[in-house]
Amino acid sequence: MSAPVDEDWWQRTHGGSREKSSSLPIRVAFQGERGAYGDIAIDILWRSTALPLPSWNFDDVLNAVRSGKCDYSVLPVENTVVGRINVVCDALAAAPTLVTLRDITIPIRHALLAPPDARLDTVISVTSHPVALAQCQQFLRRHPHIIPHDSYDTAGAARDVAARGQRTEAAIAGIPASRRYDLRVLAEDIQDTTDNATRFVVIARAEYAGEES
Repeated sequence: MSAPVDEDWWQRTHGGSREKSSSLPIRVAFQGERGAYGDIAIDILWRSTALPLPSWNFDDVLNAVRSGKCDYSVLPVENTVVGRINVVCDALAAAPTLVTLRDITIPIRHALLAPPDARLDTVISVTSHPVALAQCQQFLRRHPHIIPHDSYDTAGAARDVAARGQRTEAAIAGIPASRRYDLRVLAEDIQDTTDNATRFVVIARAEYAGEES
């Protein structure tokens, strides 16, 4: 379901004015930690040649673009399950110095991730972003012994579960987060619907977008 990469756009952004003036990689901000769905979008768009910049929240992502800390950002604006992501769309509407360059849709495939010695029957707590938890309600109802807790990010939850190493704790995140943080996949595709997908937009400063056009 992810949109194909526009070859002309990718060549412009990969080989535009920034590359001519510097050997530094293209810097792209996203909300969350490495392994989050925004990070996956960056990998698809720039084929692992960009430097992803994790950010705590959406305001931090926008500020990174405005300040020049990054060249681009990717932000989620719509999900097939929860609809329009108002906090992002409203912030973009109030940011006239930023422009949207393109969009890409990423399939959302949640998994239950836990330390290597955990099993489904040992897990009593799961953490994830509130939206991810809301998208896995059927799985949580089938396993009422697992109590959900909010986190600021799916991959951030996976990282924290890995750091604590408790077989009673798990996270809901994508499969790439399991590989990054050495977690065991206890259950795959636990999202409520098979067509769960999020549309991300690529954002840049208006003057930088003009240079790349």
